[in-house]
Amino acid sequence: MTPSPAIDRKGLFAAIGAYVIWGVFPIYWYWLRDVPSLQIISHRIVWCAVFVVGWLLLSDGLRWLQPLRARPRVLGLLLVTSVLISANWGIYIWAVTHGRVVDASLGYFINPLVNVLLAVLVLRERLTATQWTAVAIAAAGVLWLAFLHGEPPWIALALATTFAAYGLIRKLAHVDAVPGLAVESLVLLLPALAWLTLAEAGGRGAFGHGDGLREAMLVFGGALTALPLVGFAYGAKRIPYSLVGFLQYISPTLQLLTGVLLLGEAFVATEAVGFACIWLALALYAFDGWRRARQQPQQAAAEHCDADVPVLDGGAAPKEDPAPSRGA
Repeated sequence: MTPSPAIDRKGLFAAIGAYVIWGVFPIYWYWLRDVPSLQIISHRIVWCAVFVVGWLLLSDGLRWLQPLRARPRVLGLLLVTSVLISANWGIYIWAVTHGRVVDASLGYFINPLVNVLLAVLVLRERLTATQWTAVAIAAAGVLWLAFLHGEPPWIALALATTFAAYGLIRKLAHVDAVPGLAVESLVLLLPALAWLTLAEAGGRGAFGHGDGLREAMLVFGGALTALPLVGFAYGAKRIPYSLVGFLQYISPTLQLLTGVLLLGEAFVATEAVGFACIWLALALYAFDGWRRARQQPQQAAAEHCDADVPVLDGGAAPKEDPAPSRGA
Protein backbone atom coordinates (compact mmCIF):
# COMPACT_ATOMS: atom_id res chain seq x y z
CA MET A 1 0.00 0.00 0.00
CA THR A 2 1.28 3.45 -0.89
CA PRO A 3 2.16 5.44 2.26
CA SER A 4 0.15 8.57 2.97
CA PRO A 5 1.95 11.77 1.94
CA ALA A 6 3.30 13.99 4.70
CA ILE A 7 0.93 16.75 5.79
CA ASP A 8 1.97 20.26 4.83
CA ARG A 9 2.71 21.91 8.19
CA LYS A 10 2.18 25.46 6.99
CA GLY A 11 -1.18 24.49 5.54
CA LEU A 12 -2.14 22.66 8.73
CA PHE A 13 -1.20 25.59 10.99
CA ALA A 14 -3.01 28.04 8.70
CA ALA A 15 -6.22 26.01 8.83
CA ILE A 16 -6.01 25.51 12.61
CA GLY A 17 -5.32 29.22 13.09
CA ALA A 18 -8.40 30.11 11.02
CA TYR A 19 -10.66 27.85 13.05
CA VAL A 20 -9.22 29.10 16.35
CA ILE A 21 -9.88 32.73 15.34
CA TRP A 22 -13.44 31.84 14.38
CA GLY A 23 -13.80 29.97 17.66
CA VAL A 24 -12.79 32.89 19.91
CA PHE A 25 -14.64 35.51 17.86
CA PRO A 26 -17.46 35.68 20.46
CA ILE A 27 -15.09 37.34 22.93
CA TYR A 28 -14.26 40.05 20.42
CA TRP A 29 -17.86 40.85 19.54
CA TYR A 30 -18.94 40.60 23.20
CA TRP A 31 -16.57 43.46 24.03
CA LEU A 32 -18.53 45.56 21.50
CA ARG A 33 -21.94 44.67 22.97
CA ASP A 34 -22.68 48.34 23.74
CA VAL A 35 -22.70 49.00 19.97
CA PRO A 36 -26.01 48.16 18.21
CA SER A 37 -25.77 44.89 16.28
CA LEU A 38 -26.63 46.40 12.89
CA GLN A 39 -23.88 48.97 13.29
CA ILE A 40 -21.37 46.21 14.12
CA ILE A 41 -22.46 44.33 10.97
CA SER A 42 -22.18 47.49 8.87
CA HIS A 43 -18.71 48.29 10.15
CA ARG A 44 -17.67 44.68 9.60
CA ILE A 45 -18.80 44.90 5.96
CA VAL A 46 -17.18 48.28 5.31
CA TRP A 47 -13.80 47.48 6.81
CA CYS A 48 -13.78 43.95 5.40
CA ALA A 49 -14.27 45.48 1.94
CA VAL A 50 -11.43 47.94 2.57
CA PHE A 51 -8.98 45.25 3.71
CA VAL A 52 -9.90 42.51 1.23
CA VAL A 53 -10.19 44.69 -1.87
CA GLY A 54 -7.08 46.62 -0.86
CA TRP A 55 -5.12 43.38 -0.43
CA LEU A 56 -6.27 42.10 -3.84
CA LEU A 57 -5.38 45.39 -5.53
CA LEU A 58 -1.92 45.40 -3.99
CA SER A 59 -1.23 41.76 -4.81
CA ASP A 60 -2.89 41.43 -8.22
CA GLY A 61 -4.04 44.83 -9.42
CA LEU A 62 -7.37 44.65 -11.25
CA ARG A 63 -6.63 41.22 -12.71
CA TRP A 64 -8.65 39.52 -9.95
CA LEU A 65 -11.80 41.04 -11.49
CA GLN A 66 -11.28 39.65 -15.00
CA PRO A 67 -12.49 36.06 -14.37
CA LEU A 68 -15.58 37.42 -12.61
CA ARG A 69 -16.45 39.95 -15.31
CA ALA A 70 -16.33 37.18 -17.89
CA ARG A 71 -18.93 35.15 -15.95
CA PRO A 72 -22.10 37.20 -15.30
CA ARG A 73 -23.83 34.16 -13.79
CA VAL A 74 -21.20 34.04 -11.06
CA LEU A 75 -21.83 37.67 -10.18
CA GLY A 76 -25.52 36.86 -9.82
CA LEU A 77 -24.74 33.98 -7.48
CA LEU A 78 -22.44 36.20 -5.42
CA LEU A 79 -25.29 38.69 -5.07
CA VAL A 80 -27.31 35.93 -3.39
CA THR A 81 -24.39 34.81 -1.20
CA SER A 82 -23.82 38.38 -0.07
CA VAL A 83 -27.37 38.47 1.31
CA LEU A 84 -26.92 35.06 2.98
CA ILE A 85 -23.58 35.89 4.61
CA SER A 86 -24.82 39.25 5.88
CA ALA A 87 -27.84 37.52 7.43
CA ASN A 88 -25.54 34.93 8.99
CA TRP A 89 -23.24 37.61 10.40
CA GLY A 90 -26.21 39.57 11.71
CA ILE A 91 -27.78 36.62 13.53
CA TYR A 92 -24.41 35.57 14.93
CA ILE A 93 -23.44 38.99 16.28
CA TRP A 94 -26.92 39.54 17.73
CA ALA A 95 -26.64 36.17 19.49
CA VAL A 96 -23.20 36.96 20.91
CA THR A 97 -24.11 40.44 22.13
CA HIS A 98 -27.33 39.14 23.73
CA GLY A 99 -25.80 36.26 25.71
CA ARG A 100 -26.66 33.44 23.27
CA VAL A 101 -23.19 32.16 22.38
CA VAL A 102 -24.11 28.56 23.29
CA ASP A 103 -27.03 28.70 20.84
CA ALA A 104 -24.69 30.09 18.17
CA SER A 105 -22.18 27.30 18.74
CA LEU A 106 -24.96 24.75 18.30
CA GLY A 107 -25.68 26.26 14.89
CA TYR A 108 -22.15 25.59 13.70
CA PHE A 109 -22.24 22.06 15.12
CA ILE A 110 -25.41 21.43 13.10
CA ASN A 111 -24.07 23.12 9.96
CA PRO A 112 -22.13 20.13 8.53
CA LEU A 113 -25.24 17.96 8.78
CA VAL A 114 -27.36 20.60 7.04
CA ASN A 115 -24.71 20.55 4.32
CA VAL A 116 -25.34 16.82 3.98
CA LEU A 117 -29.09 17.34 3.57
CA LEU A 118 -28.56 20.02 0.93
CA ALA A 119 -26.18 17.71 -0.91
CA VAL A 120 -28.94 15.09 -1.04
CA LEU A 121 -31.80 17.43 -1.91
CA VAL A 122 -30.03 19.78 -4.32
CA LEU A 123 -26.97 17.97 -5.65
CA ARG A 124 -28.66 14.53 -5.64
CA GLU A 125 -25.78 12.95 -3.76
CA ARG A 126 -26.30 9.56 -2.13
CA LEU A 127 -25.69 8.89 1.54
CA THR A 128 -24.41 5.73 3.15
CA ALA A 129 -26.37 4.00 5.90
CA THR A 130 -23.95 5.44 8.46
CA GLN A 131 -24.50 8.97 7.17
CA TRP A 132 -28.29 8.60 7.32
CA THR A 133 -27.94 7.32 10.88
CA ALA A 134 -25.88 10.40 11.76
CA VAL A 135 -28.52 12.72 10.29
CA ALA A 136 -31.28 10.94 12.23
CA ILE A 137 -29.37 11.18 15.54
CA ALA A 138 -28.69 14.88 14.97
CA ALA A 139 -32.37 15.49 14.21
CA ALA A 140 -33.24 13.74 17.48
CA GLY A 141 -30.85 16.08 19.32
CA VAL A 142 -32.47 19.17 17.77
CA LEU A 143 -35.95 17.89 18.61
CA TRP A 144 -34.84 17.29 22.22
CA LEU A 145 -33.57 20.85 22.54
CA ALA A 146 -36.81 22.13 21.02
CA PHE A 147 -38.76 20.13 23.60
CA LEU A 148 -36.69 21.57 26.46
CA HIS A 149 -37.12 25.18 25.39
CA GLY A 150 -40.69 24.85 24.16
CA GLU A 151 -39.69 25.94 20.66
CA PRO A 152 -37.10 25.00 18.05
CA PRO A 153 -33.57 26.41 18.54
CA TRP A 154 -34.20 29.17 16.01
CA ILE A 155 -30.82 30.88 16.36
CA ALA A 156 -28.90 27.66 15.78
CA LEU A 157 -31.12 26.57 12.89
CA ALA A 158 -30.95 30.01 11.25
CA LEU A 159 -27.14 30.09 11.50
CA ALA A 160 -26.82 26.54 10.20
CA THR A 161 -29.17 26.98 7.24
CA THR A 162 -27.89 30.39 6.10
CA PHE A 163 -24.27 29.25 6.23
CA ALA A 164 -25.05 25.91 4.57
CA ALA A 165 -26.94 27.65 1.76
CA TYR A 166 -24.06 30.13 1.46
CA GLY A 167 -21.55 27.29 1.15
CA LEU A 168 -23.66 25.44 -1.42
CA ILE A 169 -24.05 28.47 -3.70
CA ARG A 170 -20.37 29.34 -3.36
CA LYS A 171 -19.59 25.76 -4.39
CA LEU A 172 -21.80 26.12 -7.46
CA ALA A 173 -20.22 29.49 -8.29
CA HIS A 174 -16.68 28.01 -8.53
CA VAL A 175 -14.96 31.18 -7.35
CA ASP A 176 -11.94 31.52 -5.05
CA ALA A 177 -12.67 32.42 -1.45
CA VAL A 178 -10.96 35.82 -1.25
CA PRO A 179 -12.17 37.35 -4.57
CA GLY A 180 -15.64 36.04 -3.75
CA LEU A 181 -15.58 37.73 -0.35
CA ALA A 182 -14.38 40.95 -2.00
CA VAL A 183 -17.36 40.99 -4.38
CA GLU A 184 -19.78 40.16 -1.58
CA SER A 185 -18.37 43.00 0.53
CA LEU A 186 -18.63 45.44 -2.37
CA VAL A 187 -22.26 44.43 -2.99
CA LEU A 188 -23.08 45.16 0.67
CA LEU A 189 -20.88 48.25 0.95
CA LEU A 190 -23.43 50.90 -0.08
CA PRO A 191 -26.25 49.59 2.17
CA ALA A 192 -23.79 49.38 5.07
CA LEU A 193 -22.56 52.93 4.52
CA ALA A 194 -26.15 54.15 4.19
CA TRP A 195 -27.12 52.55 7.51
CA LEU A 196 -24.11 54.01 9.30
CA THR A 197 -24.90 57.45 7.85
CA LEU A 198 -28.51 57.24 9.04
CA ALA A 199 -27.40 56.14 12.50
CA GLU A 200 -24.98 59.05 12.72
CA ALA A 201 -27.58 61.54 11.51
CA GLY A 202 -30.02 60.25 14.10
CA GLY A 203 -27.50 60.67 16.92
CA ARG A 204 -27.13 56.89 17.38
CA GLY A 205 -23.77 56.44 15.69
CA ALA A 206 -21.13 54.62 17.73
CA PHE A 207 -18.07 55.43 15.62
CA GLY A 208 -16.07 58.49 16.67
CA HIS A 209 -17.87 58.91 19.98
CA GLY A 210 -15.76 56.64 22.17
CA ASP A 211 -12.30 56.57 23.66
CA GLY A 212 -10.64 55.28 20.48
CA LEU A 213 -10.51 51.63 21.54
CA ARG A 214 -14.05 50.94 20.35
CA GLU A 215 -13.32 52.57 16.99
CA ALA A 216 -10.12 50.56 16.59
CA MET A 217 -11.99 47.33 17.36
CA LEU A 218 -14.70 48.14 14.82
CA VAL A 219 -12.05 48.76 12.15
CA PHE A 220 -9.96 45.72 13.06
CA GLY A 221 -13.09 43.58 13.02
CA GLY A 222 -13.01 43.86 9.23
CA ALA A 223 -9.46 42.52 9.12
CA LEU A 224 -10.40 39.70 11.49
CA THR A 225 -13.22 38.79 9.14
CA ALA A 226 -10.84 38.42 6.21
CA LEU A 227 -7.78 36.98 7.99
CA PRO A 228 -9.18 33.54 8.94
CA LEU A 229 -10.77 33.16 5.52
CA VAL A 230 -7.40 33.73 3.85
CA GLY A 231 -5.80 31.25 6.25
CA PHE A 232 -8.52 28.70 5.58
CA ALA A 233 -8.21 29.08 1.81
CA TYR A 234 -4.43 28.66 2.09
CA GLY A 235 -4.69 25.62 4.35
CA ALA A 236 -7.52 23.84 2.56
CA LYS A 237 -5.46 23.68 -0.63
CA ARG A 238 -2.49 22.06 1.13
CA ILE A 239 -3.97 19.48 3.50
CA PRO A 240 -6.34 16.53 2.91
CA TYR A 241 -9.97 17.57 2.77
CA SER A 242 -10.85 14.82 5.23
CA LEU A 243 -8.58 16.56 7.75
CA VAL A 244 -10.36 19.85 7.07
CA GLY A 245 -13.58 18.07 8.00
CA PHE A 246 -12.20 17.18 11.42
CA LEU A 247 -10.68 20.62 12.04
CA GLN A 248 -13.95 22.46 11.39
CA TYR A 249 -15.27 21.37 14.80
CA ILE A 250 -12.58 23.44 16.54
CA SER A 251 -14.65 26.61 16.06
CA PRO A 252 -18.00 25.60 17.60
CA THR A 253 -16.20 23.77 20.41
CA LEU A 254 -14.27 26.92 21.34
CA GLN A 255 -17.45 28.98 20.98
CA LEU A 256 -19.28 26.67 23.38
CA LEU A 257 -16.43 26.78 25.90
CA THR A 258 -16.25 30.56 25.59
CA GLY A 259 -19.96 30.96 26.22
CA VAL A 260 -20.02 28.67 29.26
CA LEU A 261 -16.63 29.23 30.90
CA LEU A 262 -15.84 32.85 30.06
CA LEU A 263 -19.19 34.54 29.50
CA GLY A 264 -21.07 32.59 32.16
CA GLU A 265 -23.94 31.28 30.02
CA ALA A 266 -26.06 28.46 31.42
CA PHE A 267 -25.49 24.93 30.15
CA VAL A 268 -27.51 22.38 32.10
CA ALA A 269 -27.33 18.60 31.98
CA THR A 270 -30.58 18.26 30.03
CA GLU A 271 -29.19 20.53 27.29
CA ALA A 272 -26.04 18.41 27.22
CA VAL A 273 -28.20 15.47 26.10
CA GLY A 274 -29.17 17.32 22.93
CA PHE A 275 -25.59 18.40 22.28
CA ALA A 276 -24.39 14.84 22.92
CA CYS A 277 -26.72 13.56 20.19
CA ILE A 278 -25.28 16.07 17.74
CA TRP A 279 -21.69 15.26 18.78
CA LEU A 280 -22.40 11.55 18.30
CA ALA A 281 -23.85 12.26 14.88
CA LEU A 282 -20.78 14.29 13.92
CA ALA A 283 -18.48 11.54 15.18
CA LEU A 284 -20.33 8.93 13.09
CA TYR A 285 -20.24 11.13 10.01
CA ALA A 286 -16.55 12.00 10.48
CA PHE A 287 -15.68 8.33 11.03
CA ASP A 288 -17.54 7.33 7.89
CA GLY A 289 -15.70 9.98 5.87
CA TRP A 290 -12.34 8.93 7.33
CA ARG A 291 -13.05 5.24 6.61
CA ARG A 292 -14.03 5.90 3.00
CA ALA A 293 -11.03 8.20 2.50
CA ARG A 294 -8.74 5.35 3.60
CA GLN A 295 -10.51 2.84 1.38
CA GLN A 296 -10.14 4.87 -1.80
CA PRO A 297 -6.30 4.59 -2.07
CA GLN A 298 -6.53 0.90 -1.22
CA GLN A 299 -9.14 0.30 -3.92
CA ALA A 300 -7.11 2.27 -6.43
CA ALA A 301 -4.00 0.24 -5.56
CA ALA A 302 -5.95 -3.02 -5.91
CA GLU A 303 -7.30 -1.99 -9.31
CA HIS A 304 -3.80 -1.04 -10.40
CA CYS A 305 -2.46 -4.43 -9.30
CA ASP A 306 -5.28 -6.24 -11.09
CA ALA A 307 -4.47 -4.34 -14.26
CA ASP A 308 -0.85 -5.48 -14.05
CA VAL A 309 -1.66 -9.20 -13.56
CA PRO A 310 -1.32 -11.10 -16.91
CA VAL A 311 -4.36 -13.03 -18.05
CA LEU A 312 -3.51 -16.76 -18.39
CA ASP A 313 -5.11 -18.79 -21.13
CA GLY A 314 -5.96 -22.26 -19.82
CA GLY A 315 -3.05 -22.22 -17.38
CA ALA A 316 -0.47 -21.70 -20.12
CA ALA A 317 2.47 -19.40 -19.53
CA PRO A 318 1.81 -15.83 -20.60
CA LYS A 319 3.13 -14.86 -23.97
CA GLU A 320 5.75 -12.19 -24.28
CA ASP A 321 4.65 -8.94 -25.76
CA PRO A 322 6.91 -8.27 -28.70
CA ALA A 323 6.19 -4.55 -28.57
CA PRO A 324 5.69 -3.38 -24.96
CA SER A 325 3.38 -0.40 -24.73
CA ARG A 326 4.88 0.93 -21.47
CA GLY A 327 7.48 3.60 -21.59
CA ALA A 328 10.99 3.08 -20.31
